[in-house]
Amino acid sequence: MAQGEKKGFIARMLEGKERDENYARSTLPTGRWSLFWDIFKGRFSKLVIVNLLIIVFCIPLIAVYFLRYMMLVGQGTLLPSNSLGVSWPAVPDIAGLEQQMILSTNLLWGALMVVAALIAAIGISGGIYVIRNLVWTEGIFVANDFWRGIKINAIVVLQSTLFYGVMLYLFTISIDAASVVIATGSGNQTLMVISQVFCYIAIALLTIMFLWMLSMGANYKIKFFRLLKNAFLMTFGMIFHNIFFVVLMAIPVILILLGSFFAMIGYIILILFGLSYMLLVWFDYSQWVFDKYFESKREGGKVNRGIYPKAGKGGDQSKAVQQYEAEAAEAAKIKSDLASRPIKPITDDLKVYELPESFSRDDLKKLRESKEAIAEDTEKYAEEHKGDEKYVVYNARFEQYEEEEKEKEEDAKGGKKKSKKDKKGKDGEGK
Repeated sequence: MAQGEKKGFIARMLEGKERDENYARSTLPTGRWSLFWDIFKGRFSKLVIVNLLIIVFCIPLIAVYFLRYMMLVGQGTLLPSNSLGVSWPAVPDIAGLEQQMILSTNLLWGALMVVAALIAAIGISGGIYVIRNLVWTEGIFVANDFWRGIKINAIVVLQSTLFYGVMLYLFTISIDAASVVIATGSGNQTLMVISQVFCYIAIALLTIMFLWMLSMGANYKIKFFRLLKNAFLMTFGMIFHNIFFVVLMAIPVILILLGSFFAMIGYIILILFGLSYMLLVWFDYSQWVFDKYFESKREGGKVNRGIYPKAGKGGDQSKAVQQYEAEAAEAAKIKSDLASRPIKPITDDLKVYELPESFSRDDLKKLRESKEAIAEDTEKYAEEHKGDEKYVVYNARFEQYEEEEKEKEEDAKGGKKKSKKDKKGKDGEGK
């Protein structure tokens, strides 16, 4: 970038620091937070595509939710406004009528939502595979990997979604039933309130368990009941971390719940990249947990996938930079024929003679002579410029490498001969 050129805020945010000698080093993600931002700004288009693919599979779920909402609204307009029977049909007592209407509606449409959630689970299984590979910073082809993810993860995600959907349905019906009892005053009010609070807490914990089942199912081959047990342990073992990251990933939903202008922003985010954002936040966080508690504890575990931690405290080079420099140093030891000798640029009129469609011996002679002329001219140029400084310095460096390698080989051979003599001497002394 030209010196003194000014960049706008958006350009600075997307491009990062100036392209100085430390540019590549400064852009490498060295932690989970920086990896998240690196993926979000560098692979944003892929996040949008994945989000749209998931939404396609969520259309039945959205449709069922919308129809349920419209039914509740329609029934709400027919509710009587008082308990004097002034309505059609006449209702002598409307206490708990609204709650009973919600309960009866959720009994049917809640079950349909569980079925629709299984269809959405197919899209989620493909989405989590792509997001996981992004977190691992592997090369991806979104459409191809999305379908591949469906084949790999469909079973475990369908099992997890079925468990989550059925349990969510049961807890929701329990809350609605308790609301009916409270509204009609036909039971213990305190007990019903306590049961509702318990159900809400259970739904929150169940949601976190479902997220852990998705991330563990996408990373490890675990049977369902073992997966359920591990998700339960991770939910309570990392409870405070879980709550923080669930709130962080639920930002689009929170905006929608705020209503008004915020709701519009929330819906736009949710349609464009909201679901991908949620999965990215959770999978980035869960990968940190796996590195800390699982991968680092088992033999051959792959730790810090996708990030390039510092070499040590105070170190200014990441492992990726060190690996790159080591590979570059090894590559520099391989002599290149193109760089070791002068090659004449194409700057004159020497050309290979082109044979006509009908050619004779004279044409073949001219072709041979043109090739010989080019070869002689090339050799002459190489002879004239072989003493140029860049070729002399380059070849001298490899001569030094060759001498060092010969010395190492001679030392190795000398060591072997010496060890053989020592062995023979010891055998003679023994005899």
